[in-house]
Amino acid sequence: MSIYGDIIWASGSTFLRCLHMPLLRELLRYRNVSVWEYIQYFDESACIETAVELLHSHLKNQESTVNLIGHGIGGVIALIYARKYPKFIRSLTLLSVSTQPAKTWHVNYYEQRQMNACSQKEALLKTLHNIFGGHFPCNGNNLNHLVSKFYKELENIPLTHSLFKMEQLPTGGVSIPLMICGSEIDNILSYSEINDWEKWLKPEDNLWKYPQGGHFFHYFYPKIVRMQILRFLQFESSNSVKNDNIINIINVENV
Repeated sequence: MSIYGDIIWASGSTFLRCLHMPLLRELLRYRNVSVWEYIQYFDESACIETAVELLHSHLKNQESTVNLIGHGIGGVIALIYARKYPKFIRSLTLLSVSTQPAKTWHVNYYEQRQMNACSQKEALLKTLHNIFGGHFPCNGNNLNHLVSKFYKELENIPLTHSLFKMEQLPTGGVSIPLMICGSEIDNILSYSEINDWEKWLKPEDNLWKYPQGGHFFHYFYPKIVRMQILRFLQFESSNSVKNDNIINIINVENV
């Protein structure tokens, strides 16, 4: 993967990287892309602001603005960052992010545990069925391996969800150009939750939904998603001052 890029993919953890790689490979065929990954260590508390500030520490000294993209919890970090530091961002693209940003797939897991009084593994299996509808990706032939990946992310995200309380984050849009991508059939984020973004969209923003694929639709249909994202970025670039400077890095750890 390129270490330079005018597109930055913000990731909430390293554990589900395989689910993002098909789209990243597609984007890399046409644009320079870098990946920023948040890593939370065992002795650290969960805090979305910590993740946002870590991302800022790697963007604040760059010479040009970037197009920031994120899915799920990575998209949440990107959204909060774009609200707080808009001058560093050229555009924001969010995949499978609710208008209540804290409503990630992790909420579904805790709901399963509350409603069904089941074990961690049972709740996670139910959540995975809601996420994928039985069509498991990546290492789906080894379900235990997939469960392990999701469990590790569950324990290492910068949100404070628990059995006792679900975290809430401020709702709203951003001042920069925004693209919202989602699936019309997503058991984690409902059709109405994706459509709710319409009340926050500006004239230059875009809401796009694919009829299939579920919560990780970009894994199953990377070419189609790539085409939509690049179309948005091309339109956004044609309406802003072009800057050919390229930003450095971003394959970082929380250190």
